[in-house]
This record gives sequence, C-alpha cells and structure tokens, in this order.
Amino acid sequence: MAELSMRELLEAGVHFGHPTRKWHPNMRRYIYGARSGIHIIDLHKTVEMFDKAQRAVKEIVNSGGHVLFVGTKKQARDAIKEAAIRSRQYHITYRWLGGTLTNFRTIQSRVKRLKELERMIQDGELERIPKKEASRLRKEYEKLERNLGGVKDMPGLPAALFIVDLKEEHTAVAEARRLGIPTIAIVDTNCNPDEVDYPIPANDDAIRAIRLIAGRIADAIIEEKQLEWQGAVVVPEAEIPVVEEEAPLPPEQVAEYGKMFGEEIPTEPRPLSDEEIMGKEWELMKRHRLEDLEEEYR
Repeated sequence: MAELSMRELLEAGVHFGHPTRKWHPNMRRYIYGARSGIHIIDLHKTVEMFDKAQRAVKEIVNSGGHVLFVGTKKQARDAIKEAAIRSRQYHITYRWLGGTLTNFRTIQSRVKRLKELERMIQDGELERIPKKEASRLRKEYEKLERNLGGVKDMPGLPAALFIVDLKEEHTAVAEARRLGIPTIAIVDTNCNPDEVDYPIPANDDAIRAIRLIAGRIADAIIEEKQLEWQGAVVVPEAEIPVVEEEAPLPPEQVAEYGKMFGEEIPTEPRPLSDEEIMGKEWELMKRHRLEDLEEEYR
C-alpha cells in the first residue's frame, strides 16, 4: 500500500500553507495553526485524507476506469506528467481547454486531427509539400500536441481526475462536477476543499510536495494494476520527464516541525552542505509565501 511518512511530508514542505490572511474558512478543519503569519497544515489530516483518496483511486482502476492527472502550472507540469506516464494513465499539463470533458466529442475531433498530423510527419509527407505549408502544419501539430498529447490515447471520459491547485484548475473542477466525475485534489489553505470529493490538504506550490503526493497516487494505481500488467510492454523511460530534485527541508527544521505534530524525528548525523540548507526549492517557496507579509510590514 502506498503510504506517506511524516518525515517525507516535512522534508517536502507539505505542511506550509498560504499567508493567514489568504485562507479559506472551509480549510479550518485541516489547519494545525499558524507560524510567522503562515498557516501550518495538519499533516495527520494529510495522511488521513490521502489514505481515503488512494483507496478511492484503487477502486476506480480496479473497476476498469482511468484517471486523468491535471496540473498546468509550472511547478506541477513535470511531476504530473511523470506520475501519469509511470502509472499508464492520462494527463493535461499545459492548458485545460474549455469543454475537455463537457464537450468531449469536439475534443475527440481535435485529437483525430492531431493523430493525422502525427502520421503525416512520421511518413515524411511534410517533406513533399511547399515549405510554407509544411511550417504551418508543424505549428498546428505542436500546438495540438501541447494541449492534447496527454489524452490522445484516452478511450473515453476519465473515471476520475487528480488535480493540483483548485484555483488554477477551476474549469476542470467545474466540468467534472457537472458530469459527476469524482475528483481528487491537492488542496492548499487558500482553496475550498468542499469543491472536490477527495481533498488532500497540502502545499500545492512546492515541487517536492506535488511530486511526493502525485507519485504516491501513481504508486497506488500501479499496485492495483500490477497483476494485469505482468508481461505487458513497459513504458520507455525516455517518455518520462526528468524532474529536478530540489533540496529537502533542512533536518533541523524537519525535527522542529515534527515535534509540533507530536513526532520525534531525529536530525541526520552528517553535516549539511550549503546547497542542502539553502536549496532552491526551499528558498523559492519561502519567497513565494512570505512576499506579501514582507510588503505588509515595510
């Protein structure tokens, strides 16, 4: 069973919410408290809600359904694509086209056009037509591939959506709710968890946090489908994007926040390098979350 440990959650910064003045009241039940003007997500609730979400995902794939992973903001794209490809599901990571679910027939016609252009390129047909026309067709193909490449082999409507950032993907959430498609989502403190069926309270801006949770959802799918996939063709590693590993939260801070949640997490015995302590992901996240507070106190 795919599980999340307290150390993993802390190292990935899953517990950091948004500034307290940007919270959504319905997230109250998932918030532990506040520190330096930032809401701290209750990681015990994160583990509890993740377990519910992964059980739901397993039931869906066990009944033959597919999961559509959705994450179009920069921080989520690579992690979401990786999780979807690894678990042989589908993904949208560039832009959610209005009507992707509610006007699925039109989307299918665009997918058909994408596959037609793909065939023309593979067969070398563009080499036999005027350069101007070939350039136009290549641009059309690239645009369609960006928007629909992750769903071009999806046989029908998905049985569930896994979403990163409800505010960013509000159209996807609305379409799924309209059609009664279950939704699982990473929900930060500035979002309304009641908009989805299976909210997972967590930081939706940190790449490590997104990758951890999306990856474990993928693991749950793989575990459930493992017997069915025995002897099947393995997805080429070249198709899976390489997601840069950012430095985790420094061990001293992991231990400090662990105590807050009643967990004794020892620090690592080895000395930390400057790169680990001042990891890019940690620095970017701090600036993103505290910039409003800094302006407020200037």
